[in-house]
Amino acid sequence: MSIRKQVKAARAGTEPALICQIASGWVVLCNSWQFLRGYCIQMPDPVVSSLNDLTSQARAVYLSDMAIIGDALLEVTGSYRINYAIMGNSDQVLHSHIVPRYLTEPDEFRMSNPWTYPPEIMDQTLFDHERDESLMDMIRMAIKKRL
Repeated sequence: MSIRKQVKAARAGTEPALICQIASGWVVLCNSWQFLRGYCIQMPDPVVSSLNDLTSQARAVYLSDMAIIGDALLEVTGSYRINYAIMGNSDQVLHSHIVPRYLTEPDEFRMSNPWTYPPEIMDQTLFDHERDESLMDMIRMAIKKRL
């Protein structure tokens, strides 16, 4: 689903992967893969093409929110670090990938970006609302206490 559609669904309260609203927009659990437990997407509201389209103040809020999400993921997931990525190549609007990384990952994947995992591993753990709902609740609470 595109970022624009996900933001629209978040506004309507119908996005199944919705974690919470933040000052800069929305946080959702990645609705594709959860092979790295807690992988989140930050989406601005309103949707813009890139970070460069935001005012200086809006940029500061967006990037601060990104770090808050990362702090919450460190607390909730027990990961050892967080990867942050803003690319916008496939869906050409601003959104951030906030990905917990784990010491239990195989070295050949842990030392690279998460998209280097082979599809058979990535597809083993797709988003599942029933399974992931408690994780989403924990992330929501951890974000909210930081706002």
